[in-house]
Order: sequence, then structure tokens, then C-alpha cells
Amino acid sequence: MNILVTGGAGYIGSHAVLRLVEAGHFVQVVDNLDRGNRGAVETLRSIGGDRVGFTEMDVRDGARLLETMRRERIDSVMHFAALAYVGESVDEPLRYYDNNAVGSLSVINAALEAGVARFIFSSTCASYGEPGEEHLPIDETCPQDPVNPYGRSKLVTEWMLRDAAAAAELRGQPFAFAALRYFNVAGADKQTRLGEDHRPESHLIPICLEVALGKREALTIYGSDYPTPDGTCIRDYVHVSDLVEAHLATIEALEPGEQRAYNVGIGRGYSVRECLEACRRVTGHPIPEQEGPRRPGDPPSLTANPQRIEKELGFKARFTDLDEIIETAWRWYQAHPDGYRRD
Repeated sequence: MNILVTGGAGYIGSHAVLRLVEAGHFVQVVDNLDRGNRGAVETLRSIGGDRVGFTEMDVRDGARLLETMRRERIDSVMHFAALAYVGESVDEPLRYYDNNAVGSLSVINAALEAGVARFIFSSTCASYGEPGEEHLPIDETCPQDPVNPYGRSKLVTEWMLRDAAAAAELRGQPFAFAALRYFNVAGADKQTRLGEDHRPESHLIPICLEVALGKREALTIYGSDYPTPDGTCIRDYVHVSDLVEAHLATIEALEPGEQRAYNVGIGRGYSVRECLEACRRVTGHPIPEQEGPRRPGDPPSLTANPQRIEKELGFKARFTDLDEIIETAWRWYQAHPDGYRRD
């Protein structure tokens, strides 16, 4: 396949590009490098050679995006490009709707006009909002009722894809899509070629590892009074390599006109304190902690029921031990203490 990957210089997108190239596909990366890493693109091109192309651009530039798709004869799209900080989305909601929802509309429009047959959308468990106990672990039939603009911007994109696919079917156009609603992504490429390098960093495990490396003084635990066993938020952590394997399995399985949605997680949740203790075990460092207030938009507990993707695609996460997931991230941080930046 000739696959266009938006956000391919980012954490998840770059790992997806690597896996696609390893599977023999040709990949065109599109990224504006606002939060992506040029160093990740350089790494990918050193591995994939002429099977990895790169266009630095914003996906909201619809005309240029369409020209790129036609020039590269794109037949499939993986759409990762998005802003993805829950707290930031609460502070700057319109920026998130503009970047995520308007950006997705541009990608969908270009894909349809270019005759793209398969479209994989990077959705999120945040689209489920705060499910009640009766919906845990969360399966795909759980009502989608997001509680923050980030989750809403992703859900709007799912709606757009459903409507666009229905209209394409009426025209006789073969357009299939899948929304992968994944949970908290962690870890790094086992060979330390790629890893997690956000600016700024807001994810729990990388922050713990930055404390272990002496880059931060302490981990701030945002809220210790949630209705969970230890009072801290619970999340389902899926390894980034497993997540991109799910993307590959999905895009290769999609048939013309199909619409699919899958949760991607391991089916077990870990609290903030459990993650902190695991990071202490893996790194051998004490990792000081301090308490802070709850962050707006943070649900108490989000864990996946991954049975649908297991049943339909035969996909099952290989990394199910939290320490093992963190170990791959720790190796990346040790090998690349400054991330993709070159001294």
C-alpha cells in the first residue's frame, strides 16, 4: 500500500511509520512539526530509505494535502495529527476544535477527493467521558459522552467519518474507515530507535522517568481523592508497539465500505501510584512525589475491554506487564536523555 501518515513525526505516528515500512509499505509522512520531531523523521528515513517520504505541512492546508495524496498515489491514510493534552484543551477549547476537528475535516475531504479507499483514525478513550461502574471495563457499545474538548474533538471526527462514508456509499465510492479508540500509550521501540519526546511533557510515565534522570525534582500527583482504591486515577496502559500493530492489522483487514471501531488496551488498569512504584522498581531511583489538585477533565477510571479487536482481527497485546512496558521507555530515555535533540 501507499499510505499517508499524518502526524508521522510524533510519538505514535513515528512508531506506526516504522512498522508500516517493516511490513513492506510505502509511507508519506505529513507533519507540521509543531509538536512532532524532525529527528524522528530523520531516523525513519535512515531506516526506510526511499520508502519514507516527508512533507512538512499543516493538514488544514487542504489543497496542498490533496496535491500530496495525488502525487504519491496514496490509497490509504492513517490520521494521527492532533493536539492531545486534556488540560490544555480545557483552557484552549477553540484551538483544539480548529486543529483537531477542522484538521480532520481537511484530511477526510482530501482523502475522498483523491480516491483513498482505507482510512484509519487515531481516536481516544476520552470519547467515552466518565463511564459508570456498569460500563467498566469499557467496550465499544459504551455511550460516547466526552467531558473535555479533546475528547469531543475526536468524537466529532468519528461522526464526520461515519457521515462521509455513508455519502460515499451512496455515490458508489469504496471508502472504508476504522476508529481506534486507544487508552494510555506508553513505552518505546525495543531497539531504542524511536521513543516518546514531547515538548512539553505531560504524560505520567515519561515524567516519572525524567525525575529519575534528574530533569525534574518530583512527580506531581494531580488528585488523591478519586473514588479508586488508592485515591488516584486509574488508566489502561498499552505499549506503543502493540498499538501500531493494531493499526496495521486493521488497515490490512478493512474491506471496501466497512466501518469499524476498536478499543485498544490491555484490559487492566493501573493507578498513578502503581505506575510510580513500577517506575521506581524499573529505574532503581526513589522518584520523589508531591500532591497537587485534581486537573479538570480527568475521569477517575478508564480501562479497556479489548475483546472485539481480539475476536475480529486476532490482535492481542504482547506487552501486558507494566514493568516491561516501562523498561522499554527507560532504555529509550537512557539512550536519548535529550530526546531527538542533537547537541
